Amino acid sequence: MKLTHPERVVDAASGATKADVARYYDGVADWLLAELKSRPVALLRAPEGVGEGGFFQKHAGKAAWPGLRLLDAALWPGHDALLALPTRTALLGAVQMNTLEFHAWNARVPRLDKPDRMVFDLDPGDGVDWAAIRDGAVRVRDLLGELGLRSWLKTSGGRGLHVVVPLAARWPVDTVRAFSQAVVQRLAGREPERFVAKSGADNRVGRIFVDYLRNGEGATTVAAYSLRARPGLGVSMPLAWDDLAALDSPTRWTAANALQHLAERPADPWAELGAHKQSLAAPLKALASP
Repeated sequence: MKLTHPERVVDAASGATKADVARYYDGVADWLLAELKSRPVALLRAPEGVGEGGFFQKHAGKAAWPGLRLLDAALWPGHDALLALPTRTALLGAVQMNTLEFHAWNARVPRLDKPDRMVFDLDPGDGVDWAAIRDGAVRVRDLLGELGLRSWLKTSGGRGLHVVVPLAARWPVDTVRAFSQAVVQRLAGREPERFVAKSGADNRVGRIFVDYLRNGEGATTVAAYSLRARPGLGVSMPLAWDDLAALDSPTRWTAANALQHLAERPADPWAELGAHKQSLAAPLKALASP
């Protein structure tokens, strides 16, 4: 893939260039493509770099590059065709088009109405420190465990954490969204001083909004291994629950050090995630009980 303007600085904070971004995505392509496989993808493109504006792209429009796939518009009636990036060529073509972030649906083709993942995004308000965010993620995990669901963890690449629950793709998206909202309401009801179930900066001062809106129709979440278009180019990195307590910062991994981390990690903490097709039948009943 020919890269134009490889020397252009895309992040003034770190000095990272477009070539650095391409090198990073080439290095994580196998992992990232596995996350994007059969999922509609949305792109955050930043032609002027971090902090200089950008735009979110869910549909092709006039953009085209080698390997880019347009999904059948009938998969999401009433909307333009969605994007898919099935190959390394397609992924790096998006980087050539100044993409910094890759976001994915919770559902796979062809059943976009039946998610196979549910995501809880811990979004801390002002005054919430990192230790409280880590503890909040553990409490989300523990409540899900009470309901019979196993969860996996990744950094958001920003200030927060994402708790990811793999599902059997049998429940409608509205059911999954309603269930996730009820989980968050249960959390906020138990510990209103720690959690809030309503979005908005004013609502979450000193508290964590556990964002369940990522589970709605057409919603996306930044993919594991994606960079974030923020100063420093943080990475949304999978990690084991056992490693959370020792993690000293939500932006521990960046474009500058993530490849070394991946080369040295003893095992993939998400290796088993894809094999878990969890049922919501019993959790729905359990959550309905007081």
